[in-house]
Amino acid sequence: MPFVHIEILEGRSEEKIEELIAEVTGTIENVLGSPQQSIRVIVNEVPKSRWGIGGVSAKKLGR
Repeated sequence: MPFVHIEILEGRSEEKIEELIAEVTGTIENVLGSPQQSIRVIVNEVPKSRWGIGGVSAKKLGR
């Protein structure tokens, strides 16, 4: 059972998250031959204040 864990910055629409899940699932199905029903994808949205880039939070960088 393939398991994918994706960490991204907060702020994307529910539609974009759904699209991401579908595309990642389809890619795993195509590459590994795994049935979609056995593929698990978790998307964690991290607050910008909790994501550091070069020692500074993404929030302070305006990302």
